[in-house]
Amino acid sequence: MFDEAERRYIEHGVYWYRTLVDAVFSDRSQVFIYVLQRQGQVRLVLPMLLSRPKKGWRASSLSNYYTAIYEPLASDAAGEADVAELLDLVRKRHAPLDSLRFSPMDPQSRGYRLLLEGLRQAHFFAYEYFCFGNWFQRVDADWAAYLATREGAVRSTIKRMGKKFAAAGGRLQLICEGPELETGIAAYEQVYRASWKTDEPYPNFVRGLIRMCAERGWLRLGVAWLAEQPIAAQIWIVSNGKADIYKLAYHEDFKSYAPGTLLTAMLMEQAIDRDGIAEIDYLIGDDDYKRAWMAERRERWGIVAYNPRTRHGLLGLGRESIARRVKYMLDKLGFRKTHSLAKRAVPALPTQTPP
Repeated sequence: MFDEAERRYIEHGVYWYRTLVDAVFSDRSQVFIYVLQRQGQVRLVLPMLLSRPKKGWRASSLSNYYTAIYEPLASDAAGEADVAELLDLVRKRHAPLDSLRFSPMDPQSRGYRLLLEGLRQAHFFAYEYFCFGNWFQRVDADWAAYLATREGAVRSTIKRMGKKFAAAGGRLQLICEGPELETGIAAYEQVYRASWKTDEPYPNFVRGLIRMCAERGWLRLGVAWLAEQPIAAQIWIVSNGKADIYKLAYHEDFKSYAPGTLLTAMLMEQAIDRDGIAEIDYLIGDDDYKRAWMAERRERWGIVAYNPRTRHGLLGLGRESIARRVKYMLDKLGFRKTHSLAKRAVPALPTQTPP
């Protein structure tokens, strides 16, 4: 099940989960992989985190801010009733279970709909919410043809800054595996510390991810060097016809060379012309610079659900309902920005009676 799901997104596979758990979730007692089988066949796999911050339990997807997409693993035979049965088992084993939260997910996916309807069949009050925008580019041409579709400013920057960077002694390096790997990791971390970004909360995760991707043949680590100093770095993950732009950073003192743009161009050419990918994915967020490279946008959403059988679950349900009604009124009055799936953000209370 994990191997099959990994062919769609690496974050659905065993190697991703192992890397995430090893580096981030040191308290293994919180990590659960719930599995439903019927007649010896696995129908459903639900990687989860269970914690008990107060009196009741809280459940969530086995994911965090490093995760660009999450999904339950479901066979073709799995249905909403299977999800409800597995969630009912979770509720019984972790009583009192107050709430559940799953994110980020593709709201158009089968797994998302199964989970949403399964929660409601299990008598949880489930709501959908927006997580972030996701910019991506379908690829059906070579690098030269793709670049010709970009704005003139992008093409001009690549040409002008490429000459300036080379004249100053700069060079671009691509690392996929081998003896240069540890040097590449050190270079990435040096650039990251000198960038505008906040400190990495779990640096061992990024190191582990780079090493794991190198072992699997997925890694495309780009480093821009100037006078033997790394001034920009990007981590791309290439697997199953898809290139994920996972991490990027540049040294602010050298931004006049546009090293990030030059690295992106090099890695784009590598992914399109040599790796033969069909899609490039910028993963998380609506940053302005992504529009210069990507032509399409989709959204990632989450599901939060409350158990009306528990005191804290009922309180959470009340707060959720009030907050959504307030947001709805603000949206109607034009005080809030809405999303393309905004109608999901403020649903009426589910039409079900608390058991």
